[in-house]
Amino acid sequence: MPIKNRLAELMPEIAEWRREIHANPEILFDLPKTTALVEAKLREFGVDEIHTGIGRSGIVALIRGKSDSRGYCVGLRADMDALPMQEHTGLPYASQTPNKMHACGHDGHTAMLLGAAKYLAETRNFDGTVALIFQPAEEGGGGGELMVKDGMMERFAIAEVYGMHNEPGLPVGEFGVSPGPIMAAADEFEVSIVGKGGHAARPHMCIDPTPAACNVVMALQTVAARNVDPIKEIVVSVCTVKTSSEAFNVIPYEVLIRGTVRTLDEHVRDIAETRVCQLIRSTAEAYGCEAHLRYERGYPVVVNHEENAGIAAEIARAVAGEDRVRWGRPPRMGGEDFAYMLNARPGAFINVGNGDTAGVHHPEYDFNDEAIPYGCSFFAELVERRMPAA
Repeated sequence: MPIKNRLAELMPEIAEWRREIHANPEILFDLPKTTALVEAKLREFGVDEIHTGIGRSGIVALIRGKSDSRGYCVGLRADMDALPMQEHTGLPYASQTPNKMHACGHDGHTAMLLGAAKYLAETRNFDGTVALIFQPAEEGGGGGELMVKDGMMERFAIAEVYGMHNEPGLPVGEFGVSPGPIMAAADEFEVSIVGKGGHAARPHMCIDPTPAACNVVMALQTVAARNVDPIKEIVVSVCTVKTSSEAFNVIPYEVLIRGTVRTLDEHVRDIAETRVCQLIRSTAEAYGCEAHLRYERGYPVVVNHEENAGIAAEIARAVAGEDRVRWGRPPRMGGEDFAYMLNARPGAFINVGNGDTAGVHHPEYDFNDEAIPYGCSFFAELVERRMPAA
């Protein structure tokens, strides 16, 4: 079965919703325009229930099938938030808000789930209930965790849950899915290395934190190279180094370092945290400096349940064709808070092709509307196959 004819017909309309969301990006939990649009569309479609304020500003809508004799509920999730960055696409529907941009395609994810909602509310060709999950604050706010902590899974008796993300570089009309760990745990560290500043011509009167900071940066590279099994995936990246002075003749009193640690294994995650903290503190001490360190664990590893990943692949093949589903791909080191939902219920996270576009989090990125019928059809077919009509 290729993409559903009804969803192909709806594509221009769904694309317009997507572009409206794109032009009005909102970040983290502060999503009044986006949630208003989502609620208005869901009411227009005639869904059975709409529940708001879950995970602060999340929405869960329920659509019941022609019968509910099985008493089963499948959850489908889309993220709604944008990024705090400036758009440089020059598109007619480009962001109207400075320093806010849908640079990760959440506008497309939301639109695709709305498209599937319209189709499912019209047809109801399934036996059970579908929970449409519109999530805030994926980009660093942990909205998925808050929705789970709000009791979403129990409240709506969600038995399994699925999510989707677009992928630049993967051709439109193709899907990618793998069992097991597919995206990394995303932790972060920030350290202030404090010495004693002064005149650059009198370094002996100072305690220079700059050499300490430089050696911290170099030492952190040994966490992956010398502390972790070489066949285990780990990334330690220093992303910010900033001194308290910008003058050419002033030794700073402080150097700020920020970075991220990505892992795919909880044991490796523990080792990485221990060694990062040890190396930072001991290196700073060796240079006579103090290290004021903050290490925070972020999103956990995204782990697809094997059976559900196989189900997702089967449905993707039905939508796209046998040879257009890439199965068993290597994991990525990006993070994703759908991990919290997969920790709470069986399910899978799947990628849909965005074609030859700029990468996500790039100022020239744009979601490819040609992907809409494929994403919508996947969601709709998933519901109809997991809960076939009695």
